[in-house]
Amino acid sequence: LNIIRWEFLRLHLIKYGRIHSDVKLKDPFALAQKDLNHLYDDIKKELFVSKAELKSLCDYYFDGKGKAFRPMIVVLMSRALNIHNLLPGQRSIAMISEMIHTASLVHDDVIDGSDKRRGKSTINEVWGERKAILAGDFILSAASMALARIGNTTVVSVLSQVIEDLVRGEFMQLGSKENENERFKHYLEKTFKKTASLIANSCKAVSILVSSDPEVHEIAFQYGRNVGIAFQLVDDVLDFTSCANHLGKPSAADLRLGLATGPVLFACQQFPELHAMIMRRFSSKGDVDRAWQYVQQSDGVEQTTYLARRYCQEAIRQISLLRPSAERDALIRLTEMVLSRDK
Repeated sequence: LNIIRWEFLRLHLIKYGRIHSDVKLKDPFALAQKDLNHLYDDIKKELFVSKAELKSLCDYYFDGKGKAFRPMIVVLMSRALNIHNLLPGQRSIAMISEMIHTASLVHDDVIDGSDKRRGKSTINEVWGERKAILAGDFILSAASMALARIGNTTVVSVLSQVIEDLVRGEFMQLGSKENENERFKHYLEKTFKKTASLIANSCKAVSILVSSDPEVHEIAFQYGRNVGIAFQLVDDVLDFTSCANHLGKPSAADLRLGLATGPVLFACQQFPELHAMIMRRFSSKGDVDRAWQYVQQSDGVEQTTYLARRYCQEAIRQISLLRPSAERDALIRLTEMVLSRDK
C-alpha cells in the first residue's frame, strides 16, 4: 500500500513538472548519511565533561540509535539550497537541532513522569528527576555555546526562538480551551511550538547562511513547519494505532497524561460526551478507556491522518519552489515517509 501511495505521489509531481519521469527519488536517510556519520561523536565532544556521572547522563540518548530525523532534514535542506558543499555552520546547526531536541525529551520525561523512551528506561527513571533536569539544562547550554560559535547573530536569534517556543508549547499543553474551535487552534499552535518550530527554524537558519533572500528563508521555514506538524499529527495517530513495542513507549500515553490530541478532538465532534472528559483531562475513573473506545468508533484517526497529508502537500508545494536537485526531491519523498511511518 505504501509503494502504491508513493507511486501516486511521484506521478502527481511529474504531472506538475516538479520532477522528471526518469528520476528515481533517493532515500533521504541514505542521501544524508555521509554528512551524519560522526554526528553523535561530535555531539559527545560538545558535551565533554570530566565528571563521569554527568557524562553518562548526557551521552545516554546520544548512543547512535536515534533516527536523527531533524539533522537529516537540516542537511538535506542545506544541500538543496547550496550551490556547493555543506557549510560547516550548516552542519553545526544539524548537530544543534539534535541537541535541543534531546534536551527537550529529557525535560519532557520529567514533566510527564515517563519511565520509557526509545525502548529503554528514561534518564529520570535511572538517575532521578533532579539529575535529569540538570542533564537537560547542560545539553541546552552546550547547544547554545555551539550556536554562538557559528558567529551569525540572525541565526542565533532564529534558533533561540525554538527554545522559547518549546517552553511556551509545554505551558500550552498544560491547559485546554472550552470552545471547540479554539481548542483545535490551541492544539495546532501547541503542536507547532513543541515539535515543528525546531524543524522550521533550523531549516530557516541554514538558509540564512547561504541566501539573503527572505523568500528563500520563508520556503525553508514553511517546509519545516508543515513537515513538523504532519510528523506530530502522525505521532498522535500512532498513540491509538500502534502497539507499545513498536512505539518504544506505552500506547494511549497521551490520554493517560490528560492530553486531547487530534484523534480525540475529531472524535468529540461525533461523541460530545468527550467534551467533559477533555475539560477534566480524563481524570475520572474509566475516562481513559471510554475516550479510547470513542476514538476507535469515530473517524478521528482517519481525519487526523488526512490533516497530516494536507500539511505534507503544502510542504511539497513549498520545497518544489527550489531549483531541482536530488536533495530537494529527497525532501519531497520524506513527506511520504512521514505519513507512512509506524513508529
